[in-house]
Amino acid sequence: MSGHPVLVLASGSPRRLALLAQAGLEPDALLPADIDETPERSELPRRLALRLAQEKLRAADTRRKAVGEYEGAYLLAADTVVGVGRRILPKPEISEEAADCLRLLSGRAHRVYTGVALMTPKGAVRTRLVETRVRFKRLSREEMDAYVASREWLGKAGGYAIQGLAATFVIKMVGSYTNVVGLPLAETVAMLAGERYPVHHAWGNPA
Repeated sequence: MSGHPVLVLASGSPRRLALLAQAGLEPDALLPADIDETPERSELPRRLALRLAQEKLRAADTRRKAVGEYEGAYLLAADTVVGVGRRILPKPEISEEAADCLRLLSGRAHRVYTGVALMTPKGAVRTRLVETRVRFKRLSREEMDAYVASREWLGKAGGYAIQGLAATFVIKMVGSYTNVVGLPLAETVAMLAGERYPVHHAWGNPA
């Protein structure tokens, strides 16, 4: 591979793209990985986040080999899971699921886990699990109904988007904010830099 190293993101998430852009990183390609995200029996939230990140990485690697492109690239995958104790919250697709999540999160603490998996140009795999603790205020029925009506929760882990309207629900956070959005930037950039990807290249060469 000559010239600037190639970075491939195993996701089509606008949130992860925006976070990478915030760090001055722009993937050269997107290879969204369509996998079964169903938790295994008795699986804990933290294990699920890391397992799904690794499975997304493998699926994207298989896909790039099938199309015969991006050989020798850095391949990055991630998955975010919200847990209350041992319980894994869904990524709601219907209003009832979103409402259930809000009722469970109201007035209590929960944890957000993001598993990050990186494949180097030589095929080595590095992983990292990042945890953030978040506490919601007690939500009124009006707040919950209005948030469900906003549909901002659609497909979001735990049924909320902290970078949007749900920021008004958060009264305490311990850990990485970007982790809750969907990609812990400090840890992700450190992983890339540790594998000799030029993460700071664009910082001195703004567009």
